[in-house]
Amino acid sequence: MPPARVVAVAPGSPAEVAGVVAGDEVLAVNGEDLRDVIAYQMETDAAHVELDIRRGGLEQLLVVEKNAGAPLGVELESAVFDRVRTCDNHCPFCFIYQLPEGMRKSLYLKDDDYRLSFLYGNFTTLTRFTEADFERVVGERLSPIYVSIHATDPDVRTKMLRNRRGATSLRWLELLLDADIEVHGQVVACPGVNDGAVLDQTLLGVLDRFPRLSTLGVVPLGVSAHNREPEMRPHTRAEAEAVVATIERWQERYTAALGRRLVYASDEYYLLAGRPFPALDAYDECRQHENGIGMARTFEAEVQSALAGGEVVTAGVRSGFFASVDGAPMDGYRAPRGEVAVTLRARNVPIAILTGVMGAQVLAPLVDDLADRAGVPVRLVAVANEFFGGNIGVTGLMTGADVGRALLAEADGQRFLLPDVALSRGRFLDGVAVEELPRPVEVVVTDGAALVAAVAREAVAR
Repeated sequence: MPPARVVAVAPGSPAEVAGVVAGDEVLAVNGEDLRDVIAYQMETDAAHVELDIRRGGLEQLLVVEKNAGAPLGVELESAVFDRVRTCDNHCPFCFIYQLPEGMRKSLYLKDDDYRLSFLYGNFTTLTRFTEADFERVVGERLSPIYVSIHATDPDVRTKMLRNRRGATSLRWLELLLDADIEVHGQVVACPGVNDGAVLDQTLLGVLDRFPRLSTLGVVPLGVSAHNREPEMRPHTRAEAEAVVATIERWQERYTAALGRRLVYASDEYYLLAGRPFPALDAYDECRQHENGIGMARTFEAEVQSALAGGEVVTAGVRSGFFASVDGAPMDGYRAPRGEVAVTLRARNVPIAILTGVMGAQVLAPLVDDLADRAGVPVRLVAVANEFFGGNIGVTGLMTGADVGRALLAEADGQRFLLPDVALSRGRFLDGVAVEELPRPVEVVVTDGAALVAAVAREAVAR
């Protein structure tokens, strides 16, 4: 079994006291070979932990004494020690196929690994799921799991995944639900492929076969300028309106049959259709918040609550037992962004909030209230995504090149606020570091309370 490499040790942690250092390779824990951070966490949960370490080619045993359940204080290089289970589907709508060349290698990795689904909320198609995987998920209660459904019609799903196992792999979904594993589903709706009558059929299939599904999110496909699949195109406004109408119709049916809405349209669909977002309570705790469902209303509620001086409860917290697993690296779909150092710059000057084109539509109704709190003009800088092109307009996919271009077009004498959702370890997707931007920016945690505090020049405890 490949070892797990230590990349950081928290100062003063039980691991540091025991002598663990960055660069160590963990060969076994309590005598057990481990294949991923899930098994690692379970073994290191005890008060007495024995680590078989290799350092500089020499093996040694380190003993860690701590309180049961307390973290070791180690960050590992990867959440999976053996090979990540890669995806063998060839979905024409897959965004990884639409990435430009020259980005960092990790961005081109397609995974279809149930472990990353559990740890980070990545969606898996279950086409590589096995009996052994099922036994582990059920036996260790690895829940929730996130599953890409796309269509319940076997022929349509096979066509969409370009994999013959697409016709049969949803049997695992049925078995997981029967075993009381919490599962959240997703449908990426592609115009002319699985919207329209096929979407109706899929939602009927969910009611028939998967009524225990916790939630089902319907999201539109992203089409970059690097797309090589001519049949993959953005929705028209009429098509988006039809998708929203279909989902709202099925919400009524699910409520009548199951007592809950179950299916939700992404915020992007409401923007595409030119329709107002549903009320916040219509999202039923926003359990697909990180999938862009209920984000707009949540952010609005956070801003309004912060402006009113009330308690702010943010949504989108990573669910599952491993919400803050010791050892899991800070990478992945639901990973925290880490500590963000915010430098408050010149006061009493206009404020410009950098955001994606779609984010600007969400923020626009809040700008006047933010300006009132700031006591200075507040405006939005909608950053056009020329790096990806196509219909890509979400804030999280802004790149350093595009942000830099937008900053150069701006006048001096402004405070520029940048949401941290566009960054990972201080860098944009194109590898540009914040410090390399042509103008200084203030990085702000992506929630409404943090934005209010930033425009008001207040400190926020994180």
